[in-house]
Amino acid sequence: MGRASLNRLHLNRHSLSWLCWVAVLVASIVIMALLEHVETDILTSSIQLDQLYTFRVGAYANLLLVASTVLYLWHTWSHSEAAGKWASDLAALATLGLLLSLVTRWIETYYLHRPGHVPLNGLYEMMASFSVITVLIYLVMERVYEVRSAGAFVMIIVLASVLFQIWLVATGQAVTGNHIPMLRSYWMYAHVLGNFVGYGAFAVAAAMGGAFLFRNRAEQHHQTSGFAICSLPDLQRIDRSMHHAVLLGFPLFTIATILGAMWAYEAWGRYWAWDPQETWAVIIWLVYASYFCFRYIGKWSGQRMAWWSIIGFGITVFYFLGVRMLWPGLHA
Repeated sequence: MGRASLNRLHLNRHSLSWLCWVAVLVASIVIMALLEHVETDILTSSIQLDQLYTFRVGAYANLLLVASTVLYLWHTWSHSEAAGKWASDLAALATLGLLLSLVTRWIETYYLHRPGHVPLNGLYEMMASFSVITVLIYLVMERVYEVRSAGAFVMIIVLASVLFQIWLVATGQAVTGNHIPMLRSYWMYAHVLGNFVGYGAFAVAAAMGGAFLFRNRAEQHHQTSGFAICSLPDLQRIDRSMHHAVLLGFPLFTIATILGAMWAYEAWGRYWAWDPQETWAVIIWLVYASYFCFRYIGKWSGQRMAWWSIIGFGITVFYFLGVRMLWPGLHA
C-alpha cells in the first residue's frame, strides 16, 4: 500500500473517530434532556439535590474514571495500545458525563427556585469540576504531545478526587445547603472557575513532574527495561508538557485572584483583608512565579523543575483543603 493510501486511510479513521464523538455528544445531550423532562414533575422545593438523576449520572461517570485509571495503569505497565485507547476513551466519556450532569443540575435548580446554586458552590461539585477540568487539560495534552503513557500519573490525582467525593457522599456532605446572597455573584463564579482551571493545570504539571522523575531515575541507572523506559515518553516531551501546563495554569490563577478581589469588594466592601485563604493565595502565586524565575533566570531544568511542580501542587492542595479546615475565615 502506497504512502498516499496510508495517509488517506489515517484521515478516514480520524474523521470517523470525530464523527463517533459528535454522535456520542448529541446522544448524551438528548439523554440528559429526557432525564430532565422526566424529573420535571418531581422537582419541588423540598427535594434534595442528591435525589436527582443528574446526581446518579455523576456517580456513574466517576465509576468510568476509576475504570479509566485502572486501564491507564495497565497500559503503562504492559505497553498495551488497546488498553491505552480504551483508557483515553473512557476518560473522555466520563468527563462528558460529569460535565453534562453538572450543567443539567444547574438548570434544574432554577426549577427548584434556588437561583443561588451553581455547580461551583458545594465542595462535592467543586471536586467534580476539578476532575472534569483536569482530565480535559490532560486529554488535550495527550493528543498534542503524545504522552498517553504518562496518563496514569494524572489519573491517580483524579482518582483521589473521586475518592474524596465518595467520602463526602458517605458523610452526608455532598448536598449544598442554603446560599447566602454574597455567593450569588458573577464575580464569584468567574473567580472559582478560573481557580479550578488553574488547579487542574497545576495537577497535570505535578503528574508530569512525577513521570519525569520516574523516567529520569531509570535513565540515570542505565536501565534498559521496565515501564519507565519502555512506556513513558522521553524526558523532553514530558518536560515540555509539564511546562506548558504551568504556563496555562499560572496566568489563569492570577486572573482568578484578581477576580476574587473584585468579588470581595462587592461582598465585603474591601478588595483584600489578608484572610487566611487570601494570604495562602499569595503564597501559591509566589510559588509558581518563582517557578518561572528559576526556569528562565536561574536556568533550572529537568529534575529540579519536576520537584518544584510537585511541591507547588502539594501546597495548592493544602491551600484549598487544609487552610479552610485549620484556619476558617470569611471564605469558610
